[in-house]
Amino acid sequence: MSESLINAEIPGDMSAWWMPFTANRQFKGAPRLLVGAKDMHYSSHDGRRILDGTAGLWCSNAGHCREPIVRAIQSQAAEMDFAPAFQMGHPKAFELASRVAALAPGDLDHVFFSNSGSEAVDTALKIALAYHRVRGEAARTRLIGRERGYHGVGFGGISVGGIGPNRRTFGPLLPGVDHLPHTHDPAKNAFSRGMPQHGAEHADALERIVALHDPSTIAAVIVEPVAGSTGVLVPPVGYLERLRAICDKYGILLIFDEVITGFGRLGAPYAANHFGVVPDMITVAKGLTSGTVPMGATIARKHVYDAFMQGPEHMIELFHGYTYSAHPLACAAGLATLDVYRDERLFENAKALSPAWEEAVHGLRGARHVVDLRNLGIVAGVELTPRDGAPGRRAFDVFVRCYEQGLLTRVTGDIIALSPPLMLKQEHIDEMFGILRRALDSVD
Repeated sequence: MSESLINAEIPGDMSAWWMPFTANRQFKGAPRLLVGAKDMHYSSHDGRRILDGTAGLWCSNAGHCREPIVRAIQSQAAEMDFAPAFQMGHPKAFELASRVAALAPGDLDHVFFSNSGSEAVDTALKIALAYHRVRGEAARTRLIGRERGYHGVGFGGISVGGIGPNRRTFGPLLPGVDHLPHTHDPAKNAFSRGMPQHGAEHADALERIVALHDPSTIAAVIVEPVAGSTGVLVPPVGYLERLRAICDKYGILLIFDEVITGFGRLGAPYAANHFGVVPDMITVAKGLTSGTVPMGATIARKHVYDAFMQGPEHMIELFHGYTYSAHPLACAAGLATLDVYRDERLFENAKALSPAWEEAVHGLRGARHVVDLRNLGIVAGVELTPRDGAPGRRAFDVFVRCYEQGLLTRVTGDIIALSPPLMLKQEHIDEMFGILRRALDSVD
């Protein structure tokens, strides 16, 4: 990293950028600027190394500025910067789709590319509605999400999402949406190691929703296998299997939102592989390119794709897509990222380190302010007692203190989340949890 990057100046005027999911006034009064990155670390504007405890934003699974990925992007930009995806194609798009599908379980064989997790989710919801229509079941228009679910920020995603602040500002959203209860039950499952033992019966709420609305009106159920943005909620033993069985019973499509869990976070290509449950569609993004070039994808089972392949061959089967679907730079980045995952066995590394990660997570039991700990694969949620009258403030102060001590964490409400790059080593785990414990001890 060049010296000019390591010692960058704070911009004189930061007013123009309306920052996303950020307390803009607080940030611009005390900026936290990242100016460089390599492997497991960022560099701050004041010359400090920051251990990346969140893989950027759950996305840099292969680590930062990895040479094979950088070279692939540079080479592609020089060879062909853009190619239209409407009625045209380029070789890397087909190659990447094949490799993404090959990692999935069952007959999840067809890949529709987009530019983000939000777009991947909206794509899946639109495919679900269209699927039933082309099969002659146009009354199936209802979509079922889950409380505390996060499915991006498109109107479809926030409609099926279940995080209050993400929804309340934007009016009534999509009609005909209902929500399953979340699975978090600290009275029975606090400090669970891996999957909680209690709570599979929460899936039975889908039976009540079906009875209320009539199964012939329900198109799809969408859940995160592990709910990430709400603070790492791990599914109870048997829960996902029961959801799958109920969906099968009533002809409802099941969608797994794997924008966070995809590409090794649980030590497998997708959470569907890890849990042994095959949904009808999987949405991915983030780790698909290790965050280097924006890209999302919706992976569909054969019967979903085949339902559209009817009528005259010259007619468009699905009137949906994006200007940047299968962008050449994104495809090049995705192929190189999959190579890094394979060649460096990063999914296997995540699986091998999961027990050590779990021990480190639960080593915080009894630490100051900690009321619950949750983990699965290489992801963790550390829940803190909120301050009276100031929910979220204590966790935010821990987030800032960690940053000052050289660790980037993620904060949501009063929960600290960790999900580092998969090139993780034991020394990184030790450093990460040492800093976090000191930060917990240092805040009121």
